Amino acid sequence: MPDDGKKALPVGIEFFRDFKSKDYYYVDKTAFIAELLRTKGAVNLFTRPRRFGKSLNMNMFKCFFEIGADASLFDGLAISGERELCEQHMGKYPVIHLSLKDVEGGNFETAYDSLGMLISEEASRFEHLEESDRLSKTDKTRLQQLITGDFARPAFLQGSLKLLSGLVSKHYGHRVVILIDEYDVPLDKAYQRGYYTQMVDLIRSFLSQALKTNENLDFAVLTGCLRVARESIFTGLNNFKVRSISDEQCAEYFGFTDGEVKEMLRYYGVEDRFPDMKEWYDGYHFGDVDVYCPWDVVNQCDLLRVSKDAPMRPHWENSSSNAIVRDILEEATAATKAEIEALISGEAVEKEIIPELTYTDLDNKNANIRQTYLWSVLYATGYLTDAARPEGGRHKLVIPNMEVRRIYETKIRTWFENQVTGDHERWERFCAAVKGGDAEAVQELFGTFLSESISIRDTAVRKAKKENFYHGMFLGLLRAEGSWIVKSSAESGTGYSDILLMAPRERIGCVIEVKYAEKGAFDAACREAMEQIETHEYTELLRSEGMETIHKYGLACFRKSCQV
Repeated sequence: MPDDGKKALPVGIEFFRDFKSKDYYYVDKTAFIAELLRTKGAVNLFTRPRRFGKSLNMNMFKCFFEIGADASLFDGLAISGERELCEQHMGKYPVIHLSLKDVEGGNFETAYDSLGMLISEEASRFEHLEESDRLSKTDKTRLQQLITGDFARPAFLQGSLKLLSGLVSKHYGHRVVILIDEYDVPLDKAYQRGYYTQMVDLIRSFLSQALKTNENLDFAVLTGCLRVARESIFTGLNNFKVRSISDEQCAEYFGFTDGEVKEMLRYYGVEDRFPDMKEWYDGYHFGDVDVYCPWDVVNQCDLLRVSKDAPMRPHWENSSSNAIVRDILEEATAATKAEIEALISGEAVEKEIIPELTYTDLDNKNANIRQTYLWSVLYATGYLTDAARPEGGRHKLVIPNMEVRRIYETKIRTWFENQVTGDHERWERFCAAVKGGDAEAVQELFGTFLSESISIRDTAVRKAKKENFYHGMFLGLLRAEGSWIVKSSAESGTGYSDILLMAPRERIGCVIEVKYAEKGAFDAACREAMEQIETHEYTELLRSEGMETIHKYGLACFRKSCQV
């Protein structure tokens, strides 16, 4: 890390007090506290994609509201200017804070135990209540049961949060604030691992008892990725206020704005990389605010601080399995393929979005209903965003930025490779044609593969990105062969060739230059590719590696057609 006297970047920091105590750079979101206090309901749910600052905001609430709050943590920040609110609310509440992100397991019993352990850990923060003169002997026995994790009876675990809130409220003589982060993670994990119904029953009772008709609750805040249908876990909860990614209220408090990103880059002296940051990580539209993914911005700025020329990298992409994109592709109909082609080409697709979801809807036997829910999940989890203000229930959806577009392309290429190599005889003929210099057969076979796949349209996406798409598809087919040495964007001669292939046993090499034939101008694109191979002497590396026979291919692609 350079010794430039600058604050450290908060990569992975989720504890608000660390920004002051460890001198991390902080993008001030404390105005969120004031807006919450002015607009809150009894129970408030904020839904945002992962890595958009939900956990940090929840910890900020805890640091502000909890009895014994350190006011110095907020010195100089936006909320400190709200003197009346600070005097009335800062450090005035007992706070119960839970994160359900680790409530999971390979089976229901393990997940059940992990929820019990979570309650036990939070109850231990209130161990001093065992000395309270406001709690009865029975109260203290129940507190001890919570602390020791005696949850053999399901009813006790289901009622544990309500019980803890009652004991804490009784001791402090003040109703509690309950903060629950990632409330939907246990349901997501349970759905993936086959015990969804049991987990829904547990979470429904756990939350309903604590949040509905709980006289010890002042207010609650929940965060998650999805707005799970009220009928699933919030039955009868009428004091419920939801602010999703479509709502204008509080939109700017999750994610970074243009101005915030510019200021961060300026602080670290890398403001000239702003266009790259915008292309890769911007594009999300929450309510009426355009935002960047903060996880990406912080991680990439950390790299740029070390090297101003550092390439842009996927950060958000690498923090998840991206299973939902895989599910969309696995179920792709001809119509869905056309819509995905439009998306990766920079176009919008118009879809109805279901605001409330249940995971079982993803298994609906009606394919149209199931697809509607899948598109809704893609939107809620950040794989798509609004291109414009929604009209009625219809949303114009787009891929937000370069990083997310790469996720689709990667999944498409994987799906494409699996599909092609599954037809082993045809794929072997393709490999033999490449190695043998049979351009006509390569054109015929690769064209057949493209006709069955997803293409990229001749639209607003830059030509270089279109070429990269087809480059990746061709590259994946060659790498699947196994015995060949295949290099992408390798330095050779006086430039960087798209693809270099070496078959060491036969001493055969191939150089392949890929071009996008805009508006179907195949001949011109092929000539450009071949001239580039000659001008930059791309065969030089192959010759130096002992390749005796070298084939040079100019590959031009347009939609689902190619010319070699």
